[in-house]
Amino acid sequence: MASFGSFSLIIALVLAAYNLLAGAFSLFLMAQNRPARISAERLADTARRAGIASFIAISAAAFALVWSVFTNDFSLLYIAEHSNIALPGPYKFAALWAGQEGSLLLWAWLLAVYGFVLRLTHKTDVKLYAYAGTILAGIQLFFLILLNVVAQPFALIPGYVPGGPTPADGNGLNPLLQYAEMVIHPPLLYLGYVGFSVPFAFALGALMMRYPGEKWIKITRKWTMVTWLFLTAGIFLGMHWAYAVLGWGGYWGWDPVEIASLLPWLTGTAFLHSVMMQEKKGLMKSWNVWLIFSTFMLSILGTLLTRGGLVSSVHAFAQSSIGYWFIVFLVIVAAVCIFTYILQFSHLQEAPSDHGLVSREAAFLFNSLVLLSVCFVLLWGTLYPILSEFTVGNKVTFDAVWFNRIAVPMGLFLLLLTGIGPLLPWRSTSLRSIRRNFVLPVLVLWATVIACLVLGMNPWKGGVYDRSSFYALVCFAVSAGVLTAIFSEFFRGAGVLMRKSGRNIFAATFLLIRRNTRRYGGYIIHIGVVVSMLGFAGAAFNKNVEKEMAPHDKLDIGGYSMELVTSSQDSNLNYNTEFAMLDVYRHGQKQFEMAPEHRVYLASQQPQTIVAIHSTILWDLYVVYEGTNPDTGQPIIKAYLNPLVSWLWAGVLIIVLGTVIALSPSVKPTAVQGEDSGILPGQKEINTAGGIA
Repeated sequence: MASFGSFSLIIALVLAAYNLLAGAFSLFLMAQNRPARISAERLADTARRAGIASFIAISAAAFALVWSVFTNDFSLLYIAEHSNIALPGPYKFAALWAGQEGSLLLWAWLLAVYGFVLRLTHKTDVKLYAYAGTILAGIQLFFLILLNVVAQPFALIPGYVPGGPTPADGNGLNPLLQYAEMVIHPPLLYLGYVGFSVPFAFALGALMMRYPGEKWIKITRKWTMVTWLFLTAGIFLGMHWAYAVLGWGGYWGWDPVEIASLLPWLTGTAFLHSVMMQEKKGLMKSWNVWLIFSTFMLSILGTLLTRGGLVSSVHAFAQSSIGYWFIVFLVIVAAVCIFTYILQFSHLQEAPSDHGLVSREAAFLFNSLVLLSVCFVLLWGTLYPILSEFTVGNKVTFDAVWFNRIAVPMGLFLLLLTGIGPLLPWRSTSLRSIRRNFVLPVLVLWATVIACLVLGMNPWKGGVYDRSSFYALVCFAVSAGVLTAIFSEFFRGAGVLMRKSGRNIFAATFLLIRRNTRRYGGYIIHIGVVVSMLGFAGAAFNKNVEKEMAPHDKLDIGGYSMELVTSSQDSNLNYNTEFAMLDVYRHGQKQFEMAPEHRVYLASQQPQTIVAIHSTILWDLYVVYEGTNPDTGQPIIKAYLNPLVSWLWAGVLIIVLGTVIALSPSVKPTAVQGEDSGILPGQKEINTAGGIA
């Protein structure tokens, strides 16, 4: 199977090279617009077919590696290092991305899948899709070179002779990956990283061919939304994994690889907002092109940080020379983007804007500027240790406090814009419109501030300023105002439909959403963002307590009392485990049981924490088995009470729902006549477009 996999990668490399060269030559012939011995259209079609064939070849290589994992072929160095016989079946799939070689193969395969879909739908716009397919072939070629030259997934163990003895067992999968979500989280994250290659290819191709009109923007927006959805889900799944497995009571620690996944998400979000200005007003053309270029390059940078071992992270791989290949590739991509932009700059000229400072255009611009500011700060904080070590020989790092001090205020400002932007009209607004749309949200905001202070959420309690409590207070208040603003939009539109059709509020709201899925799907996404922000704000009130416990000892935290029933040990073919059995009481009544664990995997002799979590809508009771006291042999238990964590996960589900709705086609009005865009009578003045969608 090693020979089959290696041969498949070589074939894929040849096909990708042909796709790139033949595609580029055919586009050159098309640009000449004169008779030639070779038909440009026929040559472009052979390049497209080569791209489809490369998908088949890469799929064969990925199948070969997965087959080798499941058949325990330890003659392959990759399988020997990242799997073992006792590894459960679902985690054998996770071995595909457990190491550098396999993860790069996954990157290449997902890119081939995206390219396959793109090439099958080429009749949407043959020439634009030909440009995009050729650019994707160039990206694919880079990763196939890595897989054939630098990081070979089918390399044999040193000294192995075909037919000779192989290791009896492998080293096993990293324990941190032996968790159910890690079968889903990395592929989703990679679908996000890799997926941004497609909007990048469309944007660069459209610029190269001086594409007329804004059709390419609409195509790119849909691809970007799908990719953005995958990346969002991947980031949140990674947060949940960190929360449930690492055992530190948190979910986001400003780890360099965490930040690397957030950077393209920020620029992608900025693009999804600002692209509406180009669609509706023909504005921000250069801005949007560079947002897409930057998003793709940040995706490659994130892969470099993870695969090149440039940063210290629980997610990163060891030091590797592969980082230099990514740096060269990034330089080439940046050079191509800059050269094309300068060459085609005149195509991006736009009419002067006449919008006012208080307008939808201004809100979108502020939104993009804040998102890019956050992105720059995070990028600087991530790369500074590398730059400082390179320039002065001393690595200087920034801790989570530094990142929070900068990112949290910017995040709260973005939250505020989430509520303001959708309520503003295009070009300019009137005092009457401001009064109608903003009075109620502002009143709710200040009422929330007063309520929080009355309930004891005082950042200056005891004469000492608590920054975390202040930020939480602001978050609660702004969130209340934003939700009021968004729901008022739903009620206003649904009210029109109720009066016109006689439907009840639920049927009218459902029809309202179907009339303009992009707009109201965007509102639902914003609701999900607000709910998740409330979950983040709950971290300001986290509590924790640690105690060495003998049988029947009790540990109290936040109204809960935990009694140690017993502690014991167990083992199976994959790991040994120590665990504690705890009875949890509240108000003197037993509520439930919890059983935190500490495992040591036999193949790798690496430990893993299995956290016990009891979630409610208001808080999580989070219990960790810290180990045993070597002097007494008694277990050490650490318990956390984390408010509003479940709101984080609820928020991402709402975001997913909103994105799916925004991607769905709208239905035209029938019984109740409105505009084809779905804007209802009585809403023309505010004419919102639905935020992120």
